[in-house]
Amino acid sequence: MHNPDRAAADPSILHLSRSRHAGRGTRVDNAELLKELRIERHQREDHGGGPVRWPWIAGGVIVVLALLGVAGWMLLGHRAVAVQTATAVAPTSSSEAGAVLQATGYVTARRQATVSAQITGTLTAVLIEEGDHVKQGQVLARLDDSGYKANLAAAQAQADAAHALLAQNRAQLAQSIHDAARLQSLVARGLVSKQSAEQAQTQVNSLRAQLGSQLQQAKSADAQANVAKVNFDYTVVRAPFGGVVTTKDAQVGEIISPLSAGGGFTRTGVGTIVDMDSLEIDVDVNEAYIGRVKPGMPAEAVLDAYPDWKIPAHVVAIVPTADRGKATIKVRVALEKKDARVVPDMGARVSFLEEKQSATAPLPQGVLVPATAIVQREGHSVVFVIDGSQVRQRTVNPATQAYGELRLLPAAVKPGDSVVISPSADLHDGSAVQMKTATP
Repeated sequence: MHNPDRAAADPSILHLSRSRHAGRGTRVDNAELLKELRIERHQREDHGGGPVRWPWIAGGVIVVLALLGVAGWMLLGHRAVAVQTATAVAPTSSSEAGAVLQATGYVTARRQATVSAQITGTLTAVLIEEGDHVKQGQVLARLDDSGYKANLAAAQAQADAAHALLAQNRAQLAQSIHDAARLQSLVARGLVSKQSAEQAQTQVNSLRAQLGSQLQQAKSADAQANVAKVNFDYTVVRAPFGGVVTTKDAQVGEIISPLSAGGGFTRTGVGTIVDMDSLEIDVDVNEAYIGRVKPGMPAEAVLDAYPDWKIPAHVVAIVPTADRGKATIKVRVALEKKDARVVPDMGARVSFLEEKQSATAPLPQGVLVPATAIVQREGHSVVFVIDGSQVRQRTVNPATQAYGELRLLPAAVKPGDSVVISPSADLHDGSAVQMKTATP
């Protein structure tokens, strides 16, 4: 007979060797748990597999499935998702609200020159340093002029001698003319022969020809003297225009030449001068958006070095050529305000505006975030905001007006909040995240 007391006192028909899994935390092997779900042979024979034992088997299966669910939740549900983030910023000027496009570039000078000498010589003086302000015609450097000074003196002496000989020929010609006139009068009175008068006239013609030749020689000597003077003046290097010295490229004692002599011992310039009044910004605009930019349209420039300083600007020209490697077109932007803080090669960001904004226009309310941070979830626009090591989903209503690559969120996000860029489809409210390096 079946003894109920024995069944109550007998160990459970379902044997789970939990001790074998001690110390493994939540990592449970399905095969191990199923192998432990067994019915002892003597119990199956004693009890004949009656229906009394199946509730124990069902309970064991439920326990196993519960353990597997807990392990899967702990292993998969808490895995951090790697995301990229950007910081929400408040608009700093009303002009940002009217921006149709934003582009980055660099400050360039339309007028700059590396100043060199027009002759080869040794520097005896360099009168500039980086940062010096110079005026047009100011002396920047001097070359050894001893040889050129000697050449100038010799040429000037030759010119003086030619002019002296010219004066002598003129005097001789004047005397010959008077002599010929007297002889001609004496011939008329029969006092001298006609031949003597003719010889006097021939002498006048010869001296007149010599005077013409000497005049040309005097002009040639003057030209030689001028050449020598020009070469002598080339020993002084002067500023071609007013500006600021940005580099000093040569020192006293070095040889300078307008042409590179090779070997690395000859300098081709004394220094570089930049006209600060000619500074502008060159930006590269993607080909896909160049249609939004028009010559003369207003713009606003922000230097990377001074992010809170807004500089009024306008488009000067669209350079009619494209960079096939970058798929961009260069746009020249002129700065409407000059300032000593603007220097060549500074990084800058330019916002192209639909129309010039009033200085008293109110600032738009809300924050700016990248357009890629806004995604659709169940028919609503949402963003994911970083909250510690998790994200919080927030429903937003972006403004209709575009801010280039940014969008204005009037509410739900505060300035300084970090939002996820291009969130994946499996990201949801409360997901654990691990932040990557943010892209600007």
